[in-house]
Amino acid sequence: MSGAGRITVSVSHAVAAVEIDNPARRNALTRDMCVQLQELMPRLDADPAVTVVTLRGAGDTFCAGAAINELPEVLLGRREGDGGIDQLSKADDAITAVSKPTIALVDGACIGAGWQIASACDFIVASGRSVFAITPAKIGILYPRTGIERLVRMVGPATAKFILFSAETFPATQAQALGLVADVVSDDDFTQHCAALVESVLGRSRFSIHTLKRLVDLTAVNSGELDQEWDDAWAAMTGSPDMEIGVDAFLTRTPPEFRWSPP
Repeated sequence: MSGAGRITVSVSHAVAAVEIDNPARRNALTRDMCVQLQELMPRLDADPAVTVVTLRGAGDTFCAGAAINELPEVLLGRREGDGGIDQLSKADDAITAVSKPTIALVDGACIGAGWQIASACDFIVASGRSVFAITPAKIGILYPRTGIERLVRMVGPATAKFILFSAETFPATQAQALGLVADVVSDDDFTQHCAALVESVLGRSRFSIHTLKRLVDLTAVNSGELDQEWDDAWAAMTGSPDMEIGVDAFLTRTPPEFRWSPP
């Protein structure tokens, strides 16, 4: 394997904690790390012991981007046998394909390819000390199409151009205002807040979350399948045990114990 770094995972209490682990290079993504993400995500999606997937960086950085010395391998598929495949976007695709809720927990710098990988999750929660930047213009390259299209959907064309043309580094609160981040939490509260958030998601209806995730993603890309998906989802709601469980729990003021699980 060329380059250092690895993607690690631990599963506990229905949560798969995925970690970008290359601290000697500020968690920069190598080609092999991108391939490891591609292989890992389908396994976690199929694992019945996993309900929520989180993604974070080792140490005090989320991810400083793609490993500069491996850009041809990461972005252009220049490794023998890769056939010109963009390994970063394949890793992105593997994350977005996960049907379970995925949450990026960003503590520290989230730069370039780091933001693309984080934004492939359902949403990003950042600590106050975190910083964000998308910087292809600093080194004369293009950002992958998948990342650009998501950026435009999230922030709009004008703001996307501002972020890309300036290549500035934004503090977490400004990144949230621009639309790059869903939530910003104080540094002191970050770990506790993230644990509480994940615990909250674990207690919600998996039928609701899985179905809403699919519908939101299809809405975002204006999919031609959306009408049929909505019809199917609405019909499935009446067949799910969770609706009756949730209504009964609300009326009796007791915590719901949802039973639906992915087929």
